[in-house]
Amino acid sequence: MFTGIVTDLGEIVSLENTGDLRARIRSSYDMTTVDIGASIAHAGVCLTIIATGPDWYEVQISGETVSKTNIGDWAVGKRINLERALKVGDELGGHIVSGHVDGVAEITAMVDEGESTRFTFRAPEALAKYIAPKGSVALDGCSLTVNEVDGCSFGINFIPHTKAVTSFGASKVGDKVNLEIDTLARYVARLTEWKA
Repeated sequence: MFTGIVTDLGEIVSLENTGDLRARIRSSYDMTTVDIGASIAHAGVCLTIIATGPDWYEVQISGETVSKTNIGDWAVGKRINLERALKVGDELGGHIVSGHVDGVAEITAMVDEGESTRFTFRAPEALAKYIAPKGSVALDGCSLTVNEVDGCSFGINFIPHTKAVTSFGASKVGDKVNLEIDTLARYVARLTEWKA
């Protein structure tokens, strides 16, 4: 489990397709505290650490995961949001995030509002019903509050701090982002459908 509070901006230093995708990520995490088998969220995708070095670690990503996320767009040099798994007693600053991506949303507009930037995203139609104004979503692993919703489109305001410490500072219209809907919204919708 994760909180959606990004704790590092990692850099992809190598990608190797071996049937699965093997990625080496440079990180500022203290590698002496990262165990083989540990879980780290990568742009919102929970992946298992399979090797470590002085300032890097490696993950192996199945074809299924690549096909359901934006990992197929990864390239050497790309910066990605990282978050280590939640420990009992840690501050829950965002919302409960599983690291299991539900789909991929697209950035359709970016408009500066003061020092902040309003992003508009288009969600897959099957997921749009789970996104509500003032509700939470995780986008590329960031816990964010939804400002408004219009059909499959929804808006989020990014303050300068969020743009500075996450990959959203380098975003552009057309980028695909991993979307994880709020777990509570998923269960409320399921209960509503069950009674119908």
